[in-house]
Amino acid sequence: MGEKLDMEEKRPDESGSKFYVIVLTMFATIGGLLFGYDTGIISGSMLLIRDDFQLSEIWQSAIVSSTIGAAAVFSLIAGVLVDKIGRKKVIMMASFIFTAGAILMAVSPVDKKEILLIGRLIVGAGIGFASMSVPVYVAEAAPSHIRGSLVTVNQLFITVGILLSSIIAGAFSTDKENGWRYMLGIAGVPSVIQFFGFFFLPESPRWLVGQGRVDEATKALKKIRGLDNVDREMSEIEKSVEETKEQNKYNMLQCFVLMVKTQPVRRALVLGCTLQLFQQLCGINTVIYYSGSILRVSGFPSSLAIWLSCIPFTVNFLCTFIGIYAVEKAGRRVLTLLSFIGIIIALIVLGAGFQLSEKNSPPISLRLDNSSTCHTKYDSCNSCIKDENCGFCWQEGMESTAGWCLHVYKDHPERYAMPEGNTTHYNESLCNATNYDTEKYNWANDFCPTDYSWMAVLGLALFVIAFAPGLGPNPWTINSEIYPLWARGTGTSLATCVNWIGNLIVSFTFLLLLKTITTYGTFYLFCGISFLGMSILFFILPETKNKTLEEVEELFMSKEYKAKREEEQKKKYQYDNSGYVDSSKM
Repeated sequence: MGEKLDMEEKRPDESGSKFYVIVLTMFATIGGLLFGYDTGIISGSMLLIRDDFQLSEIWQSAIVSSTIGAAAVFSLIAGVLVDKIGRKKVIMMASFIFTAGAILMAVSPVDKKEILLIGRLIVGAGIGFASMSVPVYVAEAAPSHIRGSLVTVNQLFITVGILLSSIIAGAFSTDKENGWRYMLGIAGVPSVIQFFGFFFLPESPRWLVGQGRVDEATKALKKIRGLDNVDREMSEIEKSVEETKEQNKYNMLQCFVLMVKTQPVRRALVLGCTLQLFQQLCGINTVIYYSGSILRVSGFPSSLAIWLSCIPFTVNFLCTFIGIYAVEKAGRRVLTLLSFIGIIIALIVLGAGFQLSEKNSPPISLRLDNSSTCHTKYDSCNSCIKDENCGFCWQEGMESTAGWCLHVYKDHPERYAMPEGNTTHYNESLCNATNYDTEKYNWANDFCPTDYSWMAVLGLALFVIAFAPGLGPNPWTINSEIYPLWARGTGTSLATCVNWIGNLIVSFTFLLLLKTITTYGTFYLFCGISFLGMSILFFILPETKNKTLEEVEELFMSKEYKAKREEEQKKKYQYDNSGYVDSSKM
């Protein structure tokens, strides 16, 4: 084995040109852009959809979470399809399905919310297919020395999609009638580009070899590498496929059972699912789904919050470039663990900011002379706004000495103060729906003015600075390279499903947690979960940089399993100076 490793180190670079594989990666990772765009756009569009469709809270949750649930289910189905019909076809199916869903959402009649829900489910199916198949396709096409960077491009495109969604949401937010249609329908444009672009891209060479289509695989690999001679890489792929030929016959359930029984694959699966789970349980999608709400709660007005949410998204996009560069320099393990440390610090800043805001909430210093609940029951802005029927009105620059708790005018889309009829001291310009746009008074029914707003922006920015280079891309990168070929589709789909389940858990429980354990308690909870994830991964995450997919498999083998495997190989192969040769053919 020592001689073999020496030979591998001395072998010439046969990675070829990077140009074609980069073009291939760009078209494939449009799936990531669609994933990110839909994740971000729903929070902005929901403000308009809620009023147009007159949605209850249950329906609002259904519209948001239906896509996540569908993505979880269809990421599992994709695990079967990528092995049966190929990586390329599944990605093309994803773009076609996503386009259909985007069109259906954009044309949904406002009296048929069920059609909008169906559109969200269809888009979720497309996202589920893409989120599982794109990392596998890119990893199998990329040469080992840039594989991590290219798979990280998928995360980069996710951040591009999120950033675009925030800009487009801001641009169309003033169009109360059709703004949400443009927001949702625009998503169909990149998916159409991806669909037609993939007609000119090859299938994964590793999948083709697994199907016995060696000539097609050689042709595809030559095209991807830009080389006329790819014999050595083809030999490695064929050897890997030959070793797992028996396992390739199994269906998904049988494959899962075999993965659990096979020591190194079982260990890889546990690692892959753990990475994907803690990527979500650290709370990243609270930043994506609720960034505008977080900024509103921290004290920014809605008109400013919708644009301030672009700040963490822009930082997320820019810092992903650090990950693309550093993933092959520092390595997956170091980046992931450092990412956790940064996330923990950011969550402490967010929690402390909200805790200070709540402890220093402006008092209800003035009251109207009637006995209604809002005017008499609450002593501070924070307690006032927690009642959905009440809001806080204050005189500009005097929130500590001139603040009222007033009833909400629920029929108005901006939920201004309800004009009061039973008072002799009511000022008609006091934050009501008619005269709210004055310079004298400010109004909020879901946040309080505070001196600690800057901590929310800082915390969100620190979060994405830490997340983007490490915990953002690395779960996808590592999952695309830790499974043997026969288990790659099933393993990646299971880990992707865990990611979507974690996403669903966080998005469903976030608002409930805010109410039950407070905003700052929620972020402290995410901080504790992140510390737990970092501690677990410290012990189970190996380094995979600069290793071929076949070499990565060996990282998870115990000494006993490796000795048993080498003994079996000795029986099947005869080794000479040029490498392994199948003894049955000599």
